[in-house]
Amino acid sequence: MTRWYGRLPLRSRLAMLVGLAVAVAVALSAAACWLVTRDRLTGQLDDTLSSVTDEANVAKLYAYCQGQPQPYAPTPYTIRLITATGAVCHDPDKPRIPVQRADVLVAERHQTSSVRTVRDANGTEMRVYDRSAEDTDGNRLAISIATPMGQVTQPLNQLALVLLVVAGVGVLGAAYAGLWVAESGLKPVDRLTDAVEHVARTEDLAVRIPVDGEDEIARLSRSFNSMTSALAASRDLQQQLIADAGHELRTPLTSLRTNIDLLVRSEQSGRPIPPADKAALLESVKAQMGELAALIGDLQELSRPARGQAAVEVVALHDIVGTALARVRLRGPSLTLTADLDPWYVRAEPAGLERAVVNLLDNAVKFSPAGGSVEVRLTGGELTVRDHGPGISPDELPHVFERFWRSPSARSLPGSGLGLSIVARTAEQAGGAVRLRSAELGGTEAVLTLPGAPTPPPDVPRAQSPQGPPE
Repeated sequence: MTRWYGRLPLRSRLAMLVGLAVAVAVALSAAACWLVTRDRLTGQLDDTLSSVTDEANVAKLYAYCQGQPQPYAPTPYTIRLITATGAVCHDPDKPRIPVQRADVLVAERHQTSSVRTVRDANGTEMRVYDRSAEDTDGNRLAISIATPMGQVTQPLNQLALVLLVVAGVGVLGAAYAGLWVAESGLKPVDRLTDAVEHVARTEDLAVRIPVDGEDEIARLSRSFNSMTSALAASRDLQQQLIADAGHELRTPLTSLRTNIDLLVRSEQSGRPIPPADKAALLESVKAQMGELAALIGDLQELSRPARGQAAVEVVALHDIVGTALARVRLRGPSLTLTADLDPWYVRAEPAGLERAVVNLLDNAVKFSPAGGSVEVRLTGGELTVRDHGPGISPDELPHVFERFWRSPSARSLPGSGLGLSIVARTAEQAGGAVRLRSAELGGTEAVLTLPGAPTPPPDVPRAQSPQGPPE
């Protein structure tokens, strides 16, 4: 049964559930209505029987039972006289009703009255009401007044038939209403399903679902639209990255191939290249290979997904800056690097944060003139790297963190144009930000801001602040 139900379409299941719920509600309402009506009609009948006196017929029936028959007036009720010994004097013109224990108890005055339903000699249901009384000699007896239950059962049967018809019509109407509700309610789901199937079939991420309202289906449609927008943006960025990477790789590869071709032709033709030219050629090949390796490393860093909270730990930013300064000093031996580092602890991925700091310092070293200086300052979670190079024009500042973007003045210098993009991504993952601005008296200031604290959490040992590099 469960397996069969699970194979039904959703709209059919909804229609069945609506129809079943309405059927149960109608059935319960009809049963309650029938029971209440029965109790009310039976109560009214009992009140009628308890109010019947008919003393004249009771006296004539008593005289009849004493052997003194008198004219007996017709009555709709069946009257009996029951003694404490169980003897009964019955209306001679009505079917007999058997004496029961309840009749004797009323005659014995163990009960003042009783009411119940019994069947007479003809099988007719009778409602019987007994009350205690005394005869003219003071003997205890019970006067029993009975009437057919037809005046209750007939209206009840008619009511049951009406309720059955109404319930049937209600269930059928509920089934049709359930189908209509299912069709109307699932139209947005059908549109969403069609859109998902269209995307799966055509990979067209530009499709959007119209959103109307604030219900769950509208929220689902908005989520789907947001998802397709994010996927489309991700695919565009991926395609742009591939195109930009191919463009950037083409230049060093072309130069590398040209230099290698010169070396190969020199060997094949037997015409050696002068030693000085050959050394310069090999140095160029080495530099181009290093440029390719750096570009591939930057691409791998940008394409690497976020490592999540498992890779994040509390790190001393001042330690990382000190280590990065030691590495960068080897790349600019003619420059003077000064540092003023206050303790600052952040939550970040250590290797990625160190790479970002190295990229900031490399950028400053690359644009600094020979014999120049680079000032590094860390205070209050703000790392400032200031160089004294040519600076960046205001119209170029909005593009410095774009992938593969390089200013016209820097295109002759080594680099891939990905370093600052990596810095921006690392800062965002650590909850911070990075920006570049023109410094006073020339040069550029790079400011990396990361949330943290000057002291580590209690469970992290305090690291000793490194000494700044000598000026």
